[in-house]
Amino acid sequence: MAKVAFIGLGVMGYPMAGHLAKKGGHDLTVYNRNGAKADAWVKEYGTGRTAPTPAEAAKGQDFIFCCVGNDNDLKDVTLGAQGAFNAAPKGSTFIDNTTASANIARELYAAAKERGFSFLDAPVSGGQAGAQNGVLTVMVGGDKDVFDKAQPVIANFARMVTLIGGAGAGQLTKMVNQICIAGLVQALSEGIDFAQKSGLNIPAVMETISKGAAGSWQMENRWKTMADGKFDFGFAVDWMRKDLSICFEESKRNGAKLDVARMVDSYYAEVQKMGGGRWDTSSLIARLSKK
Repeated sequence: MAKVAFIGLGVMGYPMAGHLAKKGGHDLTVYNRNGAKADAWVKEYGTGRTAPTPAEAAKGQDFIFCCVGNDNDLKDVTLGAQGAFNAAPKGSTFIDNTTASANIARELYAAAKERGFSFLDAPVSGGQAGAQNGVLTVMVGGDKDVFDKAQPVIANFARMVTLIGGAGAGQLTKMVNQICIAGLVQALSEGIDFAQKSGLNIPAVMETISKGAAGSWQMENRWKTMADGKFDFGFAVDWMRKDLSICFEESKRNGAKLDVARMVDSYYAEVQKMGGGRWDTSSLIARLSKK
């Protein structure tokens, strides 16, 4: 059992912290900007305690997890006046599960090292369902000795935890993940829409082609809800556009061509205008069938 803090109890962080407490048996301290959410977490899981600030949450901990919205949120809860980096013990490990830029990951890695503790950038994939079921995929950037120490703790909410490379490599890998998903969901949307407009038996079509070369997680898990026009099953369009904007910024530095991702991002902008900012990412199909 380790002493663990979790900063950020959103749709992902809330269940992730729960797995650390229940499955891992760790001693949890939780912080959330909305304190009522932290109180609710302690009540639901019947364990742990709340902290009034990220700094208070970090005091005396072996591992400090964080899952917040974006670079600015991350900088605030780490380097801000009440940030966790002001109180993280020497020798502790800060594990950031936020989807953020590679730049801030490298900045925080260096800042942690100066203060005598370690930092891993460890964004996750698998959506809300993956977090609730404890089967997330975690892509990690940082030092191998630190990863080896942290991996068994991270594994409490994951089915795969992989060290990709040095600081920032986890965030760069998450960018690859989002770029691939954008293209997959658009292609699946067009395929289902084409099948519907052709008068085909959609279940027969999808159950058949999902077992062939066209198969994917998105197809297996989303074709039914997409065909039914239901989009309340996970990662929101607003967050996907945030993630893609990070990809586009990084592509300015590395020179990568993201033609399809940019096109799909513009389609997500259309979905937002339709009022679908909080719909899940499979809602790309909605713009194809709108009147």
